[in-house]
Amino acid sequence: MPTSLDLLLNDIRACRHCDAVLPLGPRPVVQAGRTARLLIVGQAPGTRVHTTGLPFNDPSGDRLRDWLGLDRDIFYDPSRVAIVPMGFCYPGKQGGGDAPPRLECAILWRQRLLAELPEIRLTLLIGQYAQAWHLGDRRKKTLTETVRAWREYLPTQFVLPHPSPRNAGWFARNPWFAEEALPDLRQAVQQAMADTTDQTRDQKRT
Repeated sequence: MPTSLDLLLNDIRACRHCDAVLPLGPRPVVQAGRTARLLIVGQAPGTRVHTTGLPFNDPSGDRLRDWLGLDRDIFYDPSRVAIVPMGFCYPGKQGGGDAPPRLECAILWRQRLLAELPEIRLTLLIGQYAQAWHLGDRRKKTLTETVRAWREYLPTQFVLPHPSPRNAGWFARNPWFAEEALPDLRQAVQQAMADTTDQTRDQKRT
């Protein structure tokens, strides 16, 4: 019998609220399971994710998985990892990059979906839109300042820049992120997922 989360995910994936304004049409991309320990909050799908329907199925996702120390099997297992971006559909272009996530997603779905994820131990807040919604007035004046203060948000939240190749300049200007923050990130992820990753290793041995 479908659970309340199953029914909600079906409703989200069938959503056509923004049909008239989405350049590629609606295709909500979201991953969630009630036993997930790790919640990843990004911005909105890009064109490749829109085409495949798989979150972070692009170079940004490759870098993110490297940051987290997770392989694709665990990353795409909804019983372990929930991926709930601020916008579920590709929003189109704006300036030199993608447009911001549309606000309708958060208004219509966010609180209801997060309430169905009772086992989350660590939430990764990727980029300014995720940090603005989840941190509120605890966010610093700039994304760099917020990320540099990552220790303030532990143990339940970890703030990150977007892993997009477009941010190569930011990574070059902020070497402390790779040297100091990423080791803490991997440790926080391992602690949050300790039970589930151990179970996965045991299953692969048998």
